[in-house]
Amino acid sequence: MATFTKNHLSNSSDGKLIKVVQTATAGTLIHAGPTNTAHFHEVWLYAVNSDTTDRKLTIEWGGVAVPDDLIEFTVTAESGLFLIVPGLVLQGNATALNVRAFCATANVVSVGGFVNEIS
Repeated sequence: MATFTKNHLSNSSDGKLIKVVQTATAGTLIHAGPTNTAHFHEVWLYAVNSDTTDRKLTIEWGGVAVPDDLIEFTVTAESGLFLIVPGLVLQGNATALNVRAFCATANVVSVGGFVNEIS
């Protein structure tokens, strides 16, 4: 039987939001996936924009090499949290599949969320 454990994102300090510092690839590390191939991470991400201008956020999902790895979303200014990744799953890999983010402007968008670890 599978075991589910809810946890904060691996690059989050105690569940706090992660400030998106990078403005191009490779983005700010948000979460590192599992390295055990029998484990899965169901990832939920939310973004908030503290700027007065809408900002484009790019999530690099498991890689940075191809356009298929990118999720793009315009985060509305000063409007609370927006669901960016609705529980997509990363399977364990010998080299962890990382989730990264970059934004058109540094330090105005923050990303938070949680991971359901499934083993």
